[in-house]
Amino acid sequence: MGRLILAASTAVIVLLSACTQEKSVDIESATNSSESTQTLRIAAAANLSDVLPSIIDAYQADKNLAESDIEVTYSSSGKLYAQIIAGAPYDIFLSANQEFPAKLAKEKEGSHSNEITYPPFTYAQGQLALYSVTKSFNELNIGSLADAFTNDATAKITIANPELAPYGASAKAFLESQNIYESLSKQKRIIQAENISQAFQYAHTASVDYGFVAQSQLIAIKAKPEQFMTLNPDTYPAILQDGIVISDSDMAVDFTDYLRSTAGQQHFLQAGYLPVH
Repeated sequence: MGRLILAASTAVIVLLSACTQEKSVDIESATNSSESTQTLRIAAAANLSDVLPSIIDAYQADKNLAESDIEVTYSSSGKLYAQIIAGAPYDIFLSANQEFPAKLAKEKEGSHSNEITYPPFTYAQGQLALYSVTKSFNELNIGSLADAFTNDATAKITIANPELAPYGASAKAFLESQNIYESLSKQKRIIQAENISQAFQYAHTASVDYGFVAQSQLIAIKAKPEQFMTLNPDTYPAILQDGIVISDSDMAVDFTDYLRSTAGQQHFLQAGYLPVH
């Protein structure tokens, strides 16, 4: 009888041990699964909406990742910066200028936090263009552009918000160099858009006569030559676009390396950006 009790007790102990080991394995498996399916969250300037998807597709194919592994939020650089300062859980911030990533790096360093701080990096240089679906640019040049805006008293021009959108700041600087920004503003002929995507929509839907947009947006829609004028980069402040890794995600570092690689840069060149030197 004692032997039967001992055998039964031993069986129970073995069974409990097996269950414990199984639970331990399940927990470890779940942890590894959670780590392997970590989502990369990117805050990207609105002008990147036409080129970043193709870069992400190429990166995912190269790394054998699923579509759900990378999430992107597009908005004006200033709005994204404000979200990050407020604690939005992004891993990478791709701005349309150099100012916001630099400020973010400085604030992280000054906070004395334990978070890893990576230095900002330049990943693209944007081009500014003037776009219209109601006017023809066949015989228009920089000299007559100011005349066209001045002589046509009803023409409306849209630019992205200069305070939040770097493309808008460059558009404002261009108009100021032509000595027409102040007069157009007083006449309330400048329609301010929230970001470069909205500026493009205003022009594309003929809600305004002219729109200062990103060259990449025009490449994306295959705009006709007579519908736009690519502005000389010397006529406005360079639109150098910086990014920064803002988490300790290994995937974030790997993706930004790919962004700056020869393969990644080729996407930018094909999309209408200038080469980064």
